[in-house]
Amino acid sequence: MHRHLFFASKKTKLFCINYIIYYVEEPYESIPWEKSGYHRGTIGMGLAIAKASLEEGAEVLLTGRNEKNLEAVRLELGERAHIVRSDTTNMADIAALGETVKEKLGQVDAVFINAGYSQLEPFDRVTEASYDKQFDINTKGAFFTAQRLAPLVREGGAFVFTTSVADVMGYPGMGVYSGAKAALRSFAQVLASELLPKGIRVNAVSPGFIKTPTMGVASATQEELAAFEQEGNAVTPMGRIGRPEEVAKAALFLAFDATFTTGVEPPVDGGLAQGIVTPHH
Repeated sequence: MHRHLFFASKKTKLFCINYIIYYVEEPYESIPWEKSGYHRGTIGMGLAIAKASLEEGAEVLLTGRNEKNLEAVRLELGERAHIVRSDTTNMADIAALGETVKEKLGQVDAVFINAGYSQLEPFDRVTEASYDKQFDINTKGAFFTAQRLAPLVREGGAFVFTTSVADVMGYPGMGVYSGAKAALRSFAQVLASELLPKGIRVNAVSPGFIKTPTMGVASATQEELAAFEQEGNAVTPMGRIGRPEEVAKAALFLAFDATFTTGVEPPVDGGLAQGIVTPHH
């Protein structure tokens, strides 16, 4: 596999961090990894990245908070991946995660940080608790996870964060989430600067509407999910929502093939946040 050329002859080791990202009150309860669609390590975009990495021959360590989801992934991936329970909002868990990665993988070539959570609520209804929860998961947890794992990334390696098109668009009810993801984008740019001397690249991937199990709304009914997907199809210039595998391809490209790229946030959004006007025939 040509990607391994970037890392001498050693087997590529990927640390894929996948928590959950949903729009409900208890984000970690059913999904671990990224949200707005639902991105965790055990389902959605996080799982798609893990699977794509394994197909390329990488050794993967996957994390999440919900034990039920983690067990399902253990059964699906078997011995091909290390599955670890870890809570991105818990500093002790983050510290322990660093030790686990060091023990099982040693140095790694890529770290994917996909934690996310969104609670939909108008500006005048935001509480301190919901504000803190969204920043704890989307920004604080991601920041300190990167801080803890950076010493384990070898020269020539990469970080890839998952942000969201929400960080450049004014979606009603998503003020706190949008701000949290925008802060993560800024963290990624500064980290890209600070890790230059170590030869480590730092980028982010910015998804639009992505077809994940919960579409980012964990408590939604099947009817609501169908309506949400229909809305995504209607407002996305390409006329459809994206697939987790499409986000995974972008993330892996940034991690391995984009060797002269750092500090960027390419969108995987079907043109949603790009100011594209759909032609009318």
